[in-house]
Amino acid sequence: MPYFDAASSAPLHPVARQALQASLDEGWADPARLYREGRRARLLLDAAREAAAEAVGCRPDELSFTGSGTQSVHSGIYGSLSGRRRVGRHLVVSSVEHSSVLHSAASHEAAGGSLTEVAVDRTGRVSPEAYAAALRPDTALAALQSANHEVGTLQPVAEVAELCRAAEVPLFVDAAQSLAWGPVEGAWSILAASAHKWGGPAGVGLLAVRKGVRFAPQGPPDERESGRAPGFENIPAIVAAAASLRAVRAEAEAEAARLRDLVDLIRARVVEVVPEVEVVGDPVRRLPHLVTFSCLYVDGETLLHELDRAEFSVSSGSSCTSSTLTPSHVLRAMGVLSEGNVRVSLPFGTPAEDVDRFLDVLTWVVTAVRTKLGAPAAAAGPVTASGPGTASEAAGAGAGAAAGNGDLTVDSLGRLCPIPVIELAKAIGDLPVGGVVTVLADDEAARLDIPAWCEMRDQEYLGEHPVDGGTAYRVRRRS
Repeated sequence: MPYFDAASSAPLHPVARQALQASLDEGWADPARLYREGRRARLLLDAAREAAAEAVGCRPDELSFTGSGTQSVHSGIYGSLSGRRRVGRHLVVSSVEHSSVLHSAASHEAAGGSLTEVAVDRTGRVSPEAYAAALRPDTALAALQSANHEVGTLQPVAEVAELCRAAEVPLFVDAAQSLAWGPVEGAWSILAASAHKWGGPAGVGLLAVRKGVRFAPQGPPDERESGRAPGFENIPAIVAAAASLRAVRAEAEAEAARLRDLVDLIRARVVEVVPEVEVVGDPVRRLPHLVTFSCLYVDGETLLHELDRAEFSVSSGSSCTSSTLTPSHVLRAMGVLSEGNVRVSLPFGTPAEDVDRFLDVLTWVVTAVRTKLGAPAAAAGPVTASGPGTASEAAGAGAGAAAGNGDLTVDSLGRLCPIPVIELAKAIGDLPVGGVVTVLADDEAARLDIPAWCEMRDQEYLGEHPVDGGTAYRVRRRS
């Protein structure tokens, strides 16, 4: 079964498995002890630290191992903010950071700190100039991911790092998604990463703090890992993490070129085989193995279930796959279509045949889901293969439309994505050019998906205003 969700967690690398099994027999003792078993464990830990530091591009004594990437993020941000509390309590982050960074930022703000979120463009990229404008005399820390975890867009870390250095503000970098492909360039100050993103075992994070950066570890003091990750080190997992990072780096250049070709194929073919689809993220400055696209008139949860039944494992930022029923904060910040969202992230070694079959399967799966949801006939593409089953039925009956002065009002209150957009597409066809459709909806995805639909279909989005129970979105027929 092809696994296309390496951005969430990569399969365990064979080198990681071998190193883990070997170090279970050698690395179980306390590395702080001076007897034979402790010295042996210390040698393993020191060798792992040196290997990981070389891959990160820092000194071994600047790098600590933590219990997870999330712990590295939290420790890195809180420790940096605490270490610079005399400067101020202002934190700068991008609007598309990983949730662990945004949760840290929200906690900081709730505790009385101030926060500035730097917006991104439609590709998910920040402007270095916007970051520079967000820095203030009381800015204690700035945070910017090296690459986005949902759409793959690379961020201008080196440029932002120079601006931060000129302003004497340390830059925290979440490098979880990019570290397998190479070190993060630029004069960053603090860096976090997670081993299971590159094929190491889960439960190992990296935290690098450059010399000279003011840093005050939070919580009770501990003598291990420079006080930044209290508790007994999981030496077998650490050894496996460092070994697998070195292994994937040795393969990275050749594998990046091969996977980039496969992703380019998906980016080109998906718009050919699936009508009315938006490929999101920067088409050039991006991770080599990741592509995200959104399909109009598709229920994201059903789409993922159907792809799983066809033996493809993918993920999504669509609101219909989330317990919160809101689109991912990344898609929301970018202002792109969220319904029917699919993220494909190819692990090392993905064969080209799997990608070809995925594109064939995707065609009939999207067509089947659209048909079951009652999407406009023009949106349905040709079925090129027979599927393993049918998609789930749409929730409820079609929304009604009321005429008035040649305009239409579509009541989609209580209906979830993609129903409001489907009803909009149906209603606008009943109007003359210049007519206006007002869609009433209380689904948060409509705030993204209706303007995105207008852009994709060359219709005019007139804006929104609150109504009882939800929001009214107005669209004028242009063609």
